[in-house]
Amino acid sequence: MKKLAKIKSKQSKLQQQYKQLIEQAYNLRQTDSAESDFTEYKAIKLLNKLNKLKYLDREFIKKPAL
Repeated sequence: MKKLAKIKSKQSKLQQQYKQLIEQAYNLRQTDSAESDFTEYKAIKLLNKLNKLKYLDREFIKKPAL
């Protein structure tokens, strides 16, 4: 169960960072489009990590306990 708790903790931390980056990219869109694009790129990278963790989470729950 420790592994599942670690995964959930990491997911929530990354989700918060993702939301902040998306909001920042949105706010920068009108003033600095290049910075907005770069911030959005970082957010997409975080989303990729989140999807990987979601996959691990799903696999960990499906796996029967020994």
